[in-house]
Amino acid sequence: MDTEQQQRAPGGRHVVVVGTQWGDEGKGKVVDWLTEHAQGVVRFQGGHNAGHTLVIRGRKTALQLVPSGIMRDGVRCYIGNGVVLDPAHLLGEIARLEAAGLEVRPRLFISESCPLILPVHVALDLAREGLRESRGSGKIGTTGKGIGPAYEDKVARRALRAQDLKHPARFEARLLELLELHNHTLAWLGAPTLQAAEVFDDAMRAAEQIRPMLADVGWRLHQAHRAGDRLLFEGAQGTLLDIDHGTYPYVTSSNCVAGNAAAGAGVGPDLLHYVLGITKAYTTRVGSGPFPTELPIDAPGTIGHHLSTVGQERGTVTGRARRCGWLDAAALKRSAIINGLSGLCITKLDVLDGLDEVLACVGYRLRGQAIDVLPLDADDIAACEPVYERFPGWSGRTAGLTEWGQLPANARAYLERVQALVGVPIDLVSTGPDRDHTIVLRHPFGR
Repeated sequence: MDTEQQQRAPGGRHVVVVGTQWGDEGKGKVVDWLTEHAQGVVRFQGGHNAGHTLVIRGRKTALQLVPSGIMRDGVRCYIGNGVVLDPAHLLGEIARLEAAGLEVRPRLFISESCPLILPVHVALDLAREGLRESRGSGKIGTTGKGIGPAYEDKVARRALRAQDLKHPARFEARLLELLELHNHTLAWLGAPTLQAAEVFDDAMRAAEQIRPMLADVGWRLHQAHRAGDRLLFEGAQGTLLDIDHGTYPYVTSSNCVAGNAAAGAGVGPDLLHYVLGITKAYTTRVGSGPFPTELPIDAPGTIGHHLSTVGQERGTVTGRARRCGWLDAAALKRSAIINGLSGLCITKLDVLDGLDEVLACVGYRLRGQAIDVLPLDADDIAACEPVYERFPGWSGRTAGLTEWGQLPANARAYLERVQALVGVPIDLVSTGPDRDHTIVLRHPFGR
């Protein structure tokens, strides 16, 4: 495998990092590791519903809106127009990072075109989810952060955007129109309505701090490209949560796939040179929705309980226990097609250490028919019976290893079979949460 990897063409000057599963694949650690070779890191979709946890020299940091590159001195961080921005949360996150001794504001550039998440969006999100639950129609599993309602306003062309923070009178007029509409809905849902004066005053206080960070991000990225900078586009959530390509309706409200890095950052697709798909060595999911390889996690001594506890599988943002199951190579095949993956990074391989046997889903039986790629319809996915391939486990530890040859033979055989099933080479293996716990077979930046 080493020789084959070395013979492949090098990576690209600009790299897109996406999750290939239902999120929580370990993107934050990988982005932080890659920024050693980048001058700029770009968030291009989602909001503070996405959490990236980084461990640097044993210290854990959770990021939600600020790009993971903020942990590297001198790296510029960009929040693109595809991100929905909660001003209060952003400032709170900045304050926590500054309290830890990081320089943030001079290095953070926020697109003027970002739609704003306001308190009314959070109220709508929570009230609608409560209604779905009371009717027994099934919760979507939203984080309740106002992400969906904010994207709705963007698509309906009534959103307040970051640029409106520069124009108080315009902001107030548009806010009054927005609240008039949404307060009617809140009242119908039996939820408290919001007062325009309070929302406006809070927004203007936040605006004083946010305005200096507003920028024409697309233009700045174009200039950085021309200057020879390496750019890293940081995706949030995962491909199977994508609003178009995920397990709809159990999805997020944005496009999480690699192609959206261009639209969500304001650059052309010619700047997307290499796409790295982050893939957990097993599979997890937070919230509702179909999950073909899911295992029960509550009973001690079971595989699901092992994955949940050893993997410390709880959501960075919500704290909810993640559902756990075996790796689904048929679902990864769908992600590879959608994203045009250049390479895979396998994370949390060490969680499988010590298991007698490791399974991977290679296809499904759907109503008597054999298929080898994840279906498009959520009801079809729910009806899928996974077809497994079995592998002997390994007793040796993989945690902290930095060379391919150091991995136990059975672990290497498992990974080689995964890349064959998905049809995408494994270029990186993350063997632990710290920066240095990484095996490099081909560097995405071609180094």
